[in-house]
This record gives sequence, structure tokens and C-alpha cells, in this order.
Amino acid sequence: MQQVFFNGEFMPYEEVSISPEDRGFNFADGLYEVIRVYNGRPFCTREHLDRLYSGAAELGIDITYSRADFSDISQRLLEANDLKEAMIYLQVTRGVAPRSHPFPEDCEPTTFIFVRGVSPPEPDKVESGVSVITHPDNRWGLCHLKTVGLLPNCIARTKAERQGAFEALFVRDGFITEATARTAFCVRDDVMYTHPLANILPSVTRLCVLHLAKDNGWPLQQRALPVQQFLGADEIFIGGTVAEILPVVEAEGQPIGDGKPGPVFKKVYHAYQKMIDDQCGR
Repeated sequence: MQQVFFNGEFMPYEEVSISPEDRGFNFADGLYEVIRVYNGRPFCTREHLDRLYSGAAELGIDITYSRADFSDISQRLLEANDLKEAMIYLQVTRGVAPRSHPFPEDCEPTTFIFVRGVSPPEPDKVESGVSVITHPDNRWGLCHLKTVGLLPNCIARTKAERQGAFEALFVRDGFITEATARTAFCVRDDVMYTHPLANILPSVTRLCVLHLAKDNGWPLQQRALPVQQFLGADEIFIGGTVAEILPVVEAEGQPIGDGKPGPVFKKVYHAYQKMIDDQCGR
């Protein structure tokens, strides 16, 4: 029976009970994080918790658990559920209060954490690449907060899957911003480009790639590119916590470059794998 953590207690998943007046349920008034676990060791925990606490401070949600608490809880859940290759899902909402738009005073946050087994990306997606479509970026103006309000992302991702694509790239004011659940990069003349941190999610995977580029001397610019320049790039790749780094070989039914994963993707992918190995001891 799957064990989870809910508001201070470890319990079976089936026993969790969310109030219908939880503000996460009524207003999507909450934040979440997903942390990948390799070989029983969480990857980039500090960066994920930095984002969680930063978002909570901006929204005025008083997280009642420390970073050490979250680490200890996650480790207990991994052991209780006998998982080595997994994801940790952590969600904090403002809590339960009578339904009213203004933030309530003295509201106790709702905290829910579970772990679930995951597998590495399918080899054919890494070796052969994936396809994407584009979709209007009609999300709100605070995309840098990792909130549970993901309906626009769900709409775009559903459209992609129904068209046989793996992902959707958001387009705002004629520029590619990011994917529905992943960060996005393109490569033009051996230079990597990614959207600056202007109303996009500060992706942990994006941060890892930035560090790798700096450490290895790879040219990278944080600059927004118009749709045609982005889709007309030599290479495109996307990255996220669970999917890791994947090459995009087709966009809107048209090949990217020669329609195969490119050399820049390959060196980024292998460097990212080494980063995981070094941190998690695979």
C-alpha cells in the first residue's frame, strides 16, 4: 500500500482527505515541485526547494516545514515505498478557509508529498527525437511561479498529443517562450538560445544546462527568438525534471535541421547524464 505524507502524518494514499474548501481546490492557490530521484538519491533538491520557498514568499504562503524536514520526509517515503528510481511530488496550498477571494489570515497550509516510480526516457526518444507543435501562450502573467494552476498547459499538451506530437511550444507575441512542462532551447550556428527569465518558469533543468554551458565554454544566449527563427534553427531540444533532455526533430510537421538529433544536443545530453551520475552516484 502506497505511503504518503499529508499534513504532518505518514499514511496510506487512500486515507488522504482534502477539504472541499482547500484554496488549492477552489483557487489553484498553491505551489508544487517535482524532484527526480536516481539510485535512491534526489537530484538538485536545493534548486527545487529554492524555487518553492521563493514562490511561497512571493505569494505569502507560510511553509511550516524546513528544507531538512522535506528531505527527511522524502527519504522516509522512498524507503517506505521501496523506490530507487522515482519522482518526489511536493505540493503546498494556502490551506483551508471559507471560500472568499481575499487571502485569509492565519491559514494553516496544506502539505502533501508522495513518491512514485519512474523510468528513464524511452531510448527511441533520445536516439530518434520527438515532434512538437506550437500553441498560443495564453497563461497568466506570473509564469515564474510553479503554481498548481496548469489548465492552459493541459489544453496545449492535450492538443499536441491529439495531433500525434510529444509536446507543445508556447508562442507569446510572436516569440517561443517554453514548452508546456519543459524548458526549450534551439541552436543556430553552434550557439544555443533560450528565452530569458521574463515570465517563464525558472526551470531547474534550464539552470543545469546554463551551468553546463558555462563550465564547458559552450556559447549560449538568453534571448527570445521569433517563431520562424526558432523553428528554423539547426537544432531544438527540450528539457524537464522527469523527461531529462530530449531532441526535437520535427515541429509543425516540418523537420528540424536534417531531421535527426544534432551534435549540440548530444554533448548537452551526455554532460547532463554525467551531472546526474556525479550527484547521485549512478
